[in-house]
Amino acid sequence: MPPSDLERIAAIDDPYLLLRAATERLNAAQQEVTELARLRRRVIQELHAQGMSYAQIAEKAGLSRGRIHQIRHTGPAPEGAFLGIGAVTVITPLRHDPQTGRSVVALDDMRAGKRLEDLARTFGLTVGTDNVTVDGHIDLNRPGLLVICGPRMSDAMREAYDSDPAIQWDLDDKGWTLVDTRTGQMHRSGTQLDPQQPTDSAFLGRLPRPDGKGSFLAIAGIHPNGSLGVIHLLAEEIATLWGQVGDQRFSCVVGVEYEPQSGEPVRAELASPLYRHEDT
Repeated sequence: MPPSDLERIAAIDDPYLLLRAATERLNAAQQEVTELARLRRRVIQELHAQGMSYAQIAEKAGLSRGRIHQIRHTGPAPEGAFLGIGAVTVITPLRHDPQTGRSVVALDDMRAGKRLEDLARTFGLTVGTDNVTVDGHIDLNRPGLLVICGPRMSDAMREAYDSDPAIQWDLDDKGWTLVDTRTGQMHRSGTQLDPQQPTDSAFLGRLPRPDGKGSFLAIAGIHPNGSLGVIHLLAEEIATLWGQVGDQRFSCVVGVEYEPQSGEPVRAELASPLYRHEDT
């Protein structure tokens, strides 16, 4: 029999290599425990939703009814899988600062990224961060990406958005818009209206990776207020969204109303149907 991970690590002679290997394996094991707990809780919820009582579930699983109730109320919520499994990476765009000549993250992008990071952590996910470069480069062929970036900032993201069968970005003489290709409805920012309104429209969807080996979550407002509004919606309605689309590809437009002075979202709701791409 091949040696177990524990035996393999314990056999390492170099103490520094052993320390690093043990730490990496422990981190991986903790992620596995978190995801197993999430999966267990999800299965119980699904079986109960199908009409089984908790007593029946306990009997079939060979567990006590009390243990089933304990599992149902502990561990990370199943809807956290809407964001990812195990580890996720929140991506925000870098912008060129002409005063310093350096690449920086705009305050609004930083605020949106931090809130998405915090939300992911509430579901027991391990969170990393990365950036779209100033010239728009981003490697989308990685697991667990949560990308806050519109088509203007990145050719790679524009190509990903172009692959969406339901919601398309368009640019006219008033600025960027989001077009529902099923209904023809055009969604704008309130700053494009006359008189102007403290509203924005934003994209939320799960798009295919360029290599075809998975997908990633994409968030982008016409303006940063829209991105903040999407994260506000996720914080309030992620369980509903997870129940409707799970981890499958989808897209929709989110309508956002924000406080004019602070830019903080005060209302966010779906402004289009939630299109599952398998249905389009």
